[in-house]
Amino acid sequence: MKPIIIEDNIFDFEPCEEDGSVLLAEETPWRGFADELQDLHYLKGAQFINQLKLIVNCGEFRPIAGETNIFSAIGEESSDYDNLINAARKAVDHGYRVYILPNPKGIRTADFIFERKGVYKMFDLKTITGKNSVENRLSESVGQTNRVLLHMVADLNPGSLARSIKRYFELNPNALEVLVFKGKKQLSVMRNSLEDANFFRTFIRRYTK
Repeated sequence: MKPIIIEDNIFDFEPCEEDGSVLLAEETPWRGFADELQDLHYLKGAQFINQLKLIVNCGEFRPIAGETNIFSAIGEESSDYDNLINAARKAVDHGYRVYILPNPKGIRTADFIFERKGVYKMFDLKTITGKNSVENRLSESVGQTNRVLLHMVADLNPGSLARSIKRYFELNPNALEVLVFKGKKQLSVMRNSLEDANFFRTFIRRYTK
C-alpha cells in the first residue's frame, strides 16, 4: 500500500519568475559541473532558474537502479551517498524529481536540485541526528545555497528547532527557505514566515500534529 504523505507549508513558496529573454538551457553550451555550479553563486532570479535547468539537462545524471525519479551524478562510493539517497526518497514521496549533485573540488555546492510541477529549487541537505546539531548544521550551509533541507532523523523539541531555524534566517540574509522532512511530513519555512507574530506557535502545531 502506498504510504500517505502529509504536506504542510507554513507559507506558500515563492513563484519562480522567468524572463523570456533568458536563453533556454538547451541553447547554452555545457562547460562541466565545476564551472556551471560555480556560476550559481553569481546568478539570481530567472538566470538562476535557467542555470538549474541547464544543469539537470546536461546529460550527466543517471537514474538510480531500483528508484523512481532519482537521478545522480555521483557514485555509491561517495561518503554521504546513503544519507543523500534516504533524503531523496522522502522528496520523491512528496512529488519531487530529484537530482543529486556532485561536489567538485574547491567549490561550495548544494546537494540537490528538486523539480516539481516545473518549479526548480536547489537544496543543501542536513541530516539531523542529535539535538545539538541543528544550529551548527544550518550554519554550514551559509555560502552554499539559499535553501536548506533538514532531514529529521532525531526527535527534537519543536520549539528548539523553530528557534534554530529563526536564528539561521537572522544570520544569513540570503536564506530563502528551510524545508523540513519529518517522517511522512513536509514543512516549508520561508523567510517571510518570521514576520508572523505566531511563528513559533504555528511551527510547533504543524510540526507535531
